Amino acid sequence: MAHRRCLRSLARHATAIISLKKTPPLSAIEVLTSKSNPAVTITNWEPSWFTLWSHPRHFSSSKSDDSEEETEMEEASDGEAENDEAASDLDRDYSPEEKEAEAAAIGYKVVGPLQRSDRVFKDYEPVFAVVQIGSHQFKVSNGDSIFTERLKFCEVNDKLILNKVLLLGSPAQSIVGRPILPDAAVHAVVEEHALDAKVIIFKKKRRKNYRRTKGHRQELTKLRITDIQGIEKPWKEAVKKPEKIATDA
Repeated sequence: MAHRRCLRSLARHATAIISLKKTPPLSAIEVLTSKSNPAVTITNWEPSWFTLWSHPRHFSSSKSDDSEEETEMEEASDGEAENDEAASDLDRDYSPEEKEAEAAAIGYKVVGPLQRSDRVFKDYEPVFAVVQIGSHQFKVSNGDSIFTERLKFCEVNDKLILNKVLLLGSPAQSIVGRPILPDAAVHAVVEEHALDAKVIIFKKKRRKNYRRTKGHRQELTKLRITDIQGIEKPWKEAVKKPEKIATDA
């Protein structure tokens, strides 16, 4: 449809230009006007391109070019604002009270760096716990490793206490929190900070020539569970081997 409108408008203006070339000379016009009205005089009149194109038209069928540019500018400004906010959060200096409060809101507490004399890794115990870190819940046991979103205010080999324990369980009993257990705690050690696999974000608007491709790698923290407290742990009873009875042949 856009091409047809363009062709029609071009044909209309071409016919106007051709008709102007066939107009009578200026002397004949002066003679006619002088006979009809001798008081009227005509000066040199030349057709201009403004008169030919007195009604300008837009030869584009896409009426949303301006809107697309506005949306692109808005998205760029939003992305820059988010990056500025993230950079300001990273560069901000937190007081010890603010660090402790934010960590408690997420669900952990930083105890301190791991020492060589600390023996935090123990044998497996048949006890499990359900803990909440941020907006995610994990079922963990002694010796398990989990990946969470990047935890602030902690470095590699730091000891953590996970406070938001929702449930504790063992072969003998189960304790359910409402919603958390105040006397329960799960101890962990930060093993590393890493990046998750890249995720591709692709946006498209059909018939708008709009395509955007972005990549994202989520920052993660790997934790090693070392101990679960708040529930009675079943101790392994020493199993005595049966004595061999000597039989006389």
